[in-house]
Amino acid sequence: MMAPTSLSGRALRPALFAIAFFWAGLAPLTARAATPPAPATPAATATPAAASATPAPAACPALLQRSFPRLQDNQPQALCQYSGKVLLVVNTASYCGFTAQFEGLEALNAKYASRGLVVLGFPSNDFSQEDADSRKTAAVCFNTYGVKFPMFTESRVRGPQANALFADLAKATGSQPSWNFNKYLVGRDGKPLAHFGSMTAPDSRKLTAAIESALAAR
Repeated sequence: MMAPTSLSGRALRPALFAIAFFWAGLAPLTARAATPPAPATPAATATPAAASATPAPAACPALLQRSFPRLQDNQPQALCQYSGKVLLVVNTASYCGFTAQFEGLEALNAKYASRGLVVLGFPSNDFSQEDADSRKTAAVCFNTYGVKFPMFTESRVRGPQANALFADLAKATGSQPSWNFNKYLVGRDGKPLAHFGSMTAPDSRKLTAAIESALAAR
């Protein structure tokens, strides 16, 4: 014989199920409420531009605002790349009694390059002692005398047809080249400082003292 089912038990079951469902739905809400929101990402702090820490390149002086073809490949070279350097500008020739000065000029360039000196060579036939073939001129400079300083293609260096650089150098110093291997010393600011004739050897005390003085100036 089956035991009678309690009426009070039947009445309680729906209530118990309702309570269980209520807590099951409430638990996720409680978990979400207990989880703190993720902290907001702080705005990136502005930092000075990297360029501000890098010194601006020196302005190119008027004397150097021009280009010349390079001797070995005829590629144009802007003289502005030598801004801030001390320059020794020389008119050269391959068949001159002073052509051996290439050795001394290369020695000067090598000795003072780390301090900021650059020798610039400009072959010229103004005195009828340069070859018309630029390959032969290059062979004399680079092969015979081991020149490593910049050399440019043949051009005029005196008179009304002088290239713009030598015209300005003559105007500033009052001396145009009187022969091959005249030398013009230019300071870091692009201003011509002195002119030296062919007889002034690259290793002369007069020239080296002037170069060292220009290198020391800031």
